[in-house]
Amino acid sequence: MIAAVPHRVELPGRVADLIGARSYRPVWRSELGSLTFEVDGPVRTFVKWAPAGSGLNFAGEAERLAWAGQFVDVPQVLDVGMDETGQWLVTAGLPGENAVTDLWRTQPRAAVTAIALGLRQLHDSLPVTACPFTWDTTDRLAAARERGHLDPAQWHPDHAHLEPQTALALLGVAPGIDEPVVCHGDACAPNTLIDADGRFAGHVDFGAMGVADRWADLAIGSWSLEWNYGPGWQDLFFDVYGVTPDIDRIAYYRLLWDVSP
Repeated sequence: MIAAVPHRVELPGRVADLIGARSYRPVWRSELGSLTFEVDGPVRTFVKWAPAGSGLNFAGEAERLAWAGQFVDVPQVLDVGMDETGQWLVTAGLPGENAVTDLWRTQPRAAVTAIALGLRQLHDSLPVTACPFTWDTTDRLAAARERGHLDPAQWHPDHAHLEPQTALALLGVAPGIDEPVVCHGDACAPNTLIDADGRFAGHVDFGAMGVADRWADLAIGSWSLEWNYGPGWQDLFFDVYGVTPDIDRIAYYRLLWDVSP
């Protein structure tokens, strides 16, 4: 399943309870099957829901949002919980729209600039030494091995030719840390918000946020530009962020993303 805006979706029962009589619209379906709904009302809210067994951890995301909110603008958590059918996270909406709406797809230069500035601001603002969360390469690889089944057919074409054991062997030799930062953990374009004037407005989806090499974010943030705007935007991204592309680290962290997103 590819992450996208769903056109039609059945409303999970627990989500229906949370929304009540308010109007709503589905705004995102993730590769792991989670759904996000925008809900109208006196306070604009978003309801994320994931089915049981998805592997997502909304309670962990709520903890990360509470910590990060001391330093940067993040969605305020209004409710979080789980039952036998799945889990949910309700947050207050931030101003702006995500960077892959129809509007911003037609203005990729402005969108890419906002994405790069937003990621640099996040990396500069969250204090590494105070962060209680990690996005450690060793832990990500261990989690991939524990899952036991890696399917190259689900990977990017750059990696689909690799046997799972070959990919794990390549990832076993990690590059040294260039610069440790508090990484977003899913720096793909849709998780950046842009205001009406084309400026960075905030980030969403902090479920994997933690300390790691900045290239763990940079490799994926730059990669996602191709998926959402077409080729040719990565140089602008790196230039605006203020870094020279590191080919080896980019290749490593993109393969790691496929093996253990």
